[in-house]
Amino acid sequence: MAKSGKKYTQARERVDRTRLYPLSEAVEAVKELAFAGFDETVELVVNLAIDPRKSDQMVRGTVSLPHGTGKKIRVAAFCPADRVSEALEAGADYAGLEDLVEKIKGGWLEFDSAVAEKSVMREISSLGKVLGPRGLMPSPKAGTVTEDLARAVRELKAGKIEIKTNKFGVIQVAVGKVSFAAEQLAENILCVAGEIVRLRPAAVKGKYLKKAFISASMSPSLPLETATLSSGVAAG
Repeated sequence: MAKSGKKYTQARERVDRTRLYPLSEAVEAVKELAFAGFDETVELVVNLAIDPRKSDQMVRGTVSLPHGTGKKIRVAAFCPADRVSEALEAGADYAGLEDLVEKIKGGWLEFDSAVAEKSVMREISSLGKVLGPRGLMPSPKAGTVTEDLARAVRELKAGKIEIKTNKFGVIQVAVGKVSFAAEQLAENILCVAGEIVRLRPAAVKGKYLKKAFISASMSPSLPLETATLSSGVAAG
């Protein structure tokens, strides 16, 4: 622990907290600052100038990252028996209905995302209390309740992620791995930022993107120029 603490302190000392980093510089720096003995996940955190208590200011949507997240996504597909083969062929790791519901009620949660055919939502509604708090409950707004199950599965496996503000008006999403090329990280981040800007609530006036940061799993965060994100250009 002491060794990791020392490495973190040394990395933090290399971050200039008095300035905002252009995106192109920040993605290079986050790769250089990473010190863990594994391929760290790179995360983007965006603080929005919204009132999260008001339903008309919630920001929620989905976006397909051009370079994926770098993580192997385990997908569970809730569907009738006659659609199981289709879901598995599309890439789902698990597919079914009654069997999956019972396994989850028994405490099994060995998946990262879930999709459901629209026709079975009544059958899985009882899982809301289990899956909801973990962000795993299929939702029409997230595009995970659908009549095109195979397409939804393929999109998730390819790197489709959900963008959603928390109760503090903050969005936090994984945008790749430290092993990604800097250009790939920048393109993924600009893709997410572009969707956040597109989803701007009409009720929000003035500056929308208050603050933004990127960091690797174990490394200090770097404050970003929000103008870089708004313009969609990774200026450096």
